[in-house]
Amino acid sequence: MHAFEFLRSESLLEGRAFKIRRDHFRTPDGRETKFEIVEHGGSVVMVPIDEMGNVLFVRQYRHAARTDLLELPAGTRDGNESYESCAAREMREETGMAAGTLEKVGEFYLAPGYSTEFMTVFMARDLTPDPLPSDADEFLQIERFPVAEAIRMAERGQVPDAKTLAALFMARLSLSEYL
Repeated sequence: MHAFEFLRSESLLEGRAFKIRRDHFRTPDGRETKFEIVEHGGSVVMVPIDEMGNVLFVRQYRHAARTDLLELPAGTRDGNESYESCAAREMREETGMAAGTLEKVGEFYLAPGYSTEFMTVFMARDLTPDPLPSDADEFLQIERFPVAEAIRMAERGQVPDAKTLAALFMARLSLSEYL
Protein backbone atom coordinates (compact mmCIF):
# COMPACT_ATOMS: atom_id res chain seq x y z
CA MET A 1 0.00 0.00 0.00
CA HIS A 2 1.32 3.42 -0.92
CA ALA A 3 1.36 6.23 1.59
CA PHE A 4 -0.43 9.52 1.34
CA GLU A 5 1.95 12.20 0.04
CA PHE A 6 1.77 15.55 1.85
CA LEU A 7 1.75 18.45 -0.62
CA ARG A 8 1.11 21.65 1.36
CA SER A 9 -0.76 23.17 4.26
CA GLU A 10 -2.61 26.47 4.66
CA SER A 11 -3.86 28.18 7.79
CA LEU A 12 -7.59 28.92 7.81
CA LEU A 13 -8.34 30.20 11.31
CA GLU A 14 -6.59 30.84 14.58
CA GLY A 15 -8.91 30.79 17.59
CA ARG A 16 -8.49 30.94 21.35
CA ALA A 17 -8.25 27.19 21.95
CA PHE A 18 -7.35 25.79 18.54
CA LYS A 19 -6.31 26.49 14.95
CA ILE A 20 -7.78 25.16 11.74
CA ARG A 21 -5.62 24.28 8.76
CA ARG A 22 -6.21 22.68 5.38
CA ASP A 23 -3.71 20.01 4.34
CA HIS A 24 -3.39 18.97 0.71
CA PHE A 25 -2.35 15.40 -0.09
CA ARG A 26 -1.91 13.03 -2.97
CA THR A 27 -3.75 9.79 -2.29
CA PRO A 28 -2.17 6.36 -2.84
CA ASP A 29 -4.00 6.10 -6.19
CA GLY A 30 -2.64 9.49 -7.39
CA ARG A 31 -5.63 11.78 -6.79
CA GLU A 32 -5.28 15.05 -4.88
CA THR A 33 -7.43 15.61 -1.83
CA LYS A 34 -7.58 17.90 1.18
CA PHE A 35 -8.34 17.57 4.86
CA GLU A 36 -9.42 20.32 7.25
CA ILE A 37 -7.66 19.71 10.55
CA VAL A 38 -8.33 21.21 13.97
CA GLU A 39 -4.95 21.73 15.65
CA HIS A 40 -5.33 21.36 19.40
CA GLY A 41 -2.59 21.39 22.04
CA GLY A 42 -3.99 18.53 24.09
CA SER A 43 -6.33 18.17 27.03
CA VAL A 44 -7.15 16.20 30.15
CA VAL A 45 -10.20 14.60 31.69
CA MET A 46 -10.38 13.60 35.33
CA VAL A 47 -12.42 10.98 37.18
CA PRO A 48 -12.59 12.55 40.65
CA ILE A 49 -13.62 10.29 43.52
CA ASP A 50 -14.57 11.85 46.85
CA GLU A 51 -14.17 10.29 50.30
CA MET A 52 -17.69 8.79 50.08
CA GLY A 53 -16.96 6.96 46.81
CA ASN A 54 -18.85 9.42 44.62
CA VAL A 55 -17.76 10.61 41.18
CA LEU A 56 -17.78 14.39 40.80
CA PHE A 57 -19.32 15.56 37.53
CA VAL A 58 -19.81 19.06 36.20
CA ARG A 59 -22.96 20.16 34.43
CA GLN A 60 -22.41 22.95 31.97
CA TYR A 61 -24.03 24.57 28.96
CA ARG A 62 -22.44 23.47 25.68
CA HIS A 63 -23.43 25.83 22.91
CA ALA A 64 -22.56 23.45 20.05
CA ALA A 65 -25.00 20.91 21.53
CA ARG A 66 -27.38 23.70 22.64
CA THR A 67 -27.97 22.02 25.98
CA ASP A 68 -26.51 21.45 29.42
CA LEU A 69 -24.37 18.33 29.54
CA LEU A 70 -23.23 16.21 32.46
CA GLU A 71 -19.49 15.66 32.03
CA LEU A 72 -16.39 14.75 33.95
CA PRO A 73 -14.17 17.76 34.66
CA ALA A 74 -11.77 18.40 31.81
CA GLY A 75 -9.72 21.11 30.19
CA THR A 76 -7.15 22.22 27.68
CA ARG A 77 -3.41 22.47 28.31
CA ASP A 78 -1.88 25.94 28.49
CA GLY A 79 0.95 25.93 25.94
CA ASN A 80 3.50 23.26 26.87
CA GLU A 81 1.97 22.65 30.31
CA SER A 82 2.36 19.02 31.34
CA TYR A 83 -0.77 16.89 31.28
CA GLU A 84 -0.51 16.26 35.02
CA SER A 85 -0.15 19.99 35.81
CA CYS A 86 -3.12 20.69 33.57
CA ALA A 87 -5.19 18.05 35.39
CA ALA A 88 -4.27 19.52 38.80
CA ARG A 89 -5.19 23.05 37.67
CA GLU A 90 -8.42 22.04 35.93
CA MET A 91 -9.58 20.06 38.99
CA ARG A 92 -9.28 23.20 41.10
CA GLU A 93 -10.89 25.45 38.46
CA GLU A 94 -13.83 23.18 37.66
CA THR A 95 -14.60 21.45 40.96
CA GLY A 96 -12.95 23.68 43.56
CA MET A 97 -11.07 20.61 44.80
CA ALA A 98 -7.37 19.79 44.70
CA ALA A 99 -6.43 16.18 44.08
CA GLY A 100 -3.88 14.78 46.54
CA THR A 101 -3.38 11.90 44.09
CA LEU A 102 -3.54 12.00 40.30
CA GLU A 103 -3.11 8.65 38.58
CA LYS A 104 -2.89 8.42 34.80
CA VAL A 105 -5.22 5.67 33.59
CA GLY A 106 -5.27 6.18 29.83
CA GLU A 107 -5.06 8.42 26.82
CA PHE A 108 -6.76 8.73 23.45
CA TYR A 109 -7.35 10.93 20.42
CA LEU A 110 -10.71 12.63 20.81
CA ALA A 111 -11.66 12.77 17.11
CA PRO A 112 -8.69 11.80 14.90
CA GLY A 113 -10.69 12.14 11.70
CA TYR A 114 -10.41 15.92 11.94
CA SER A 115 -8.53 16.91 15.10
CA THR A 116 -5.08 16.52 16.65
CA GLU A 117 -6.56 16.75 20.19
CA PHE A 118 -4.97 14.12 22.43
CA MET A 119 -6.56 13.57 25.86
CA THR A 120 -5.04 12.05 28.96
CA VAL A 121 -7.31 10.52 31.62
CA PHE A 122 -6.52 10.79 35.32
CA MET A 123 -8.10 9.33 38.42
CA ALA A 124 -8.26 12.12 41.02
CA ARG A 125 -8.39 11.07 44.67
CA ASP A 126 -7.73 12.49 48.13
CA LEU A 127 -9.72 15.60 47.30
CA THR A 128 -9.51 18.71 49.46
CA PRO A 129 -11.13 22.13 48.95
CA ASP A 130 -8.72 24.46 47.12
CA PRO A 131 -10.61 26.42 44.45
CA LEU A 132 -9.19 28.48 41.61
CA PRO A 133 -11.33 30.93 39.64
CA SER A 134 -13.07 29.20 36.75
CA ASP A 135 -12.79 30.42 33.17
CA ALA A 136 -14.93 33.48 32.37
CA ASP A 137 -17.16 31.50 29.99
CA GLU A 138 -17.73 28.55 32.36
CA PHE A 139 -20.76 28.31 34.61
CA LEU A 140 -20.44 24.92 36.26
CA GLN A 141 -22.64 23.01 38.65
CA ILE A 142 -21.06 20.11 40.56
CA GLU A 143 -23.08 16.89 40.78
CA ARG A 144 -22.02 13.77 42.69
CA PHE A 145 -23.06 10.21 41.92
CA PRO A 146 -21.99 6.91 43.49
CA VAL A 147 -19.58 5.12 41.15
CA ALA A 148 -22.02 2.30 40.35
CA GLU A 149 -24.75 4.82 39.47
CA ALA A 150 -22.35 6.83 37.28
CA ILE A 151 -21.49 3.67 35.35
CA ARG A 152 -25.19 2.75 34.99
CA MET A 153 -25.99 6.26 33.74
CA ALA A 154 -23.27 5.92 31.08
CA GLU A 155 -24.56 2.47 30.08
CA ARG A 156 -28.13 3.82 29.77
CA GLY A 157 -27.02 6.63 27.44
CA GLN A 158 -27.62 9.38 29.99
CA VAL A 159 -24.09 10.77 29.59
CA PRO A 160 -23.77 11.68 25.89
CA ASP A 161 -20.26 13.14 26.18
CA ALA A 162 -17.54 11.08 24.44
CA LYS A 163 -14.63 12.06 26.69
CA THR A 164 -16.67 11.23 29.79
CA LEU A 165 -17.65 7.82 28.41
CA ALA A 166 -14.06 7.03 27.39
CA ALA A 167 -12.68 8.15 30.76
CA LEU A 168 -15.21 6.11 32.74
CA PHE A 169 -14.40 3.07 30.62
CA MET A 170 -10.64 3.54 31.09
CA ALA A 171 -11.01 4.11 34.82
CA ARG A 172 -13.27 1.09 35.37
CA LEU A 173 -10.50 -1.11 36.78
CA SER A 174 -9.50 1.64 39.23
CA LEU A 175 -13.18 2.07 40.15
CA SER A 176 -13.79 -1.64 40.78
CA GLU A 177 -13.46 -1.25 44.55
CA TYR A 178 -16.61 0.90 44.47
CA LEU A 179 -18.72 -1.42 42.29
